[in-house]
Amino acid sequence: MYDLVIIGGGPAGLTAGIYAQRARLKTVLLEKQMVGGQIAVSDVIENYPGFPSISGAGLMEKFEEHARGLGLEIRLAGVHDIALEGAVKVLKTTEGEIRARAVIIATGAKPKRLGIPGEKELTGKGVSYCATCDGPFFRNLSVLVVGGGDTAVKEAVYLSRIASRVYISHRRDRFRAEKMHQEKLESTPNIEVLKSHILTRINEEAGLVKSAILEDLKTGEEKSIDVEGVFIFVGINPTTDFADVDKDDNGFIKTDPRLQTSMPGVFAAGDCRTTPLLQVATAVGDGAIAAASAIDYIEQFETEARA
Repeated sequence: MYDLVIIGGGPAGLTAGIYAQRARLKTVLLEKQMVGGQIAVSDVIENYPGFPSISGAGLMEKFEEHARGLGLEIRLAGVHDIALEGAVKVLKTTEGEIRARAVIIATGAKPKRLGIPGEKELTGKGVSYCATCDGPFFRNLSVLVVGGGDTAVKEAVYLSRIASRVYISHRRDRFRAEKMHQEKLESTPNIEVLKSHILTRINEEAGLVKSAILEDLKTGEEKSIDVEGVFIFVGINPTTDFADVDKDDNGFIKTDPRLQTSMPGVFAAGDCRTTPLLQVATAVGDGAIAAASAIDYIEQFETEARA
């Protein structure tokens, strides 16, 4: 029996683990794939306080080092289900059942797909959702970036240092990214911006990306651009299928101000929950609040058990 199980090893989960260890809770953090989460593959982070510029991997290494230094147990395991057995939470994992008084879900989200012809077939063969992971394969080649938020704009600038030419298409006539990132984009000579354009098809030759077909939303005209790589950054889908709790229409977990879900003693933090901002800084805040709420819940649990 654990006091607390944290599901997910990104910024929210690791922060919750740090707070839980300081509270001397018997805690285990379960991570399905890689400690650090999606942010660990980000090339550079420039808006986390105290670090004017640091790689995602570098920042997450510091988080993990801090948590492990306090004695946090971290195990590689996926979670299939959370069920109640009285007040106890029973987690079915790839490593067997785990029981806990409280649970924090901090599983984050994964990249959203466009669902267009050629995307699925060419994923890993020129279509990518991670510029840091796959960018070096496109040195001195042409690539297309799809999206208009911070991630898309930042990754386009990153790719401009590797690829000979970078196109970036966005369905709207203005970007949603921070102005600082837009300024970098506009001042980079080998980036061509295609606003009010959508990607409709990815063509292949010999099993690899050969070209991309885009539609101009203002004129209805189609254009073909020769590219060897297509990087897609059009949002995220929350990793919440395993949790039978209240969610919004997009699958993000609903929480109260204390970050408790509809299941008593189960809390959610970070990108997997409904939140107006998806950033490392907000995930850290969520992790701290969720841990504090779990600590209060466990103390109440123990008080009632003694009564």
